[in-house]
Amino acid sequence: MPKRSINMSGLQCLASENVWFDKHRFDEAEKRFYEGANGPAPQQQQVKTATHQAKGRHQKRQHRNSSSHGDQELVSRMKSLELENQSLHKVVENMKAALQKLESRVAVLEKAPTKAAVPCAKAAPVQAAPVKQVANGDDDDDDLDLFGSDEEDEDTARIKQERLDAYAAKKSKKPALIAKSSILLDVKPWDDETDMSMLEKCVRSVQMDGLLWGASKLVPVGYGIKKLQINCVVEDDKVGTDILEEEITKFEDFVQSVDVAAFNKI
Repeated sequence: MPKRSINMSGLQCLASENVWFDKHRFDEAEKRFYEGANGPAPQQQQVKTATHQAKGRHQKRQHRNSSSHGDQELVSRMKSLELENQSLHKVVENMKAALQKLESRVAVLEKAPTKAAVPCAKAAPVQAAPVKQVANGDDDDDDLDLFGSDEEDEDTARIKQERLDAYAAKKSKKPALIAKSSILLDVKPWDDETDMSMLEKCVRSVQMDGLLWGASKLVPVGYGIKKLQINCVVEDDKVGTDILEEEITKFEDFVQSVDVAAFNKI
């Protein structure tokens, strides 16, 4: 029989045989199953209990440490609250004492005016008696010098009149204040061809008592036309705005109109 046919027949025999090559794996899996069902082995159980006890002791220590730390914080907070309470009591006591002092002072002040008014009312007649005695010049109350009081009134009136005359003379020597005003005028020309320098010269040529010309400038109006804005100081009793407008508008070749832009008392 050839060699190849022998090999093929051996493989067929092995395939038909019921051989369990992975038995050790199944045995180990079965062992683990029963261990899980019946509990671990004694040695493993002891190891687990020891670790569990160690964890419990560690947790108890942590709990004790945390509880002691919390007790210390609570004690410190209670001490601080007691100190604050004592300080607040002191503040309240001080405020009560100050309030009592204030109430006593108010009561004294309220009683003081009523007490002071009585002596004044009683002292008034005592002060009036010596005046009568000096005016009369005699201890007898029935002997009255009526003409002496008239002479005193005349002397008092004369002295008062002399003082008034002296005051009037002194006041008349002082220089009287002159009322002045600051006026800002807008002088408008006829058109843009008007010579503004000549217009200003014409305006400044207006001279009168109590008039003083100040600064000036040209202000654009529109379409190339500019107006003259000039300032002046006048005495109210001597110069008015109507007179100024009348005098300036006399220059008909240059001036179209005059307006008062601002008026302020000095």
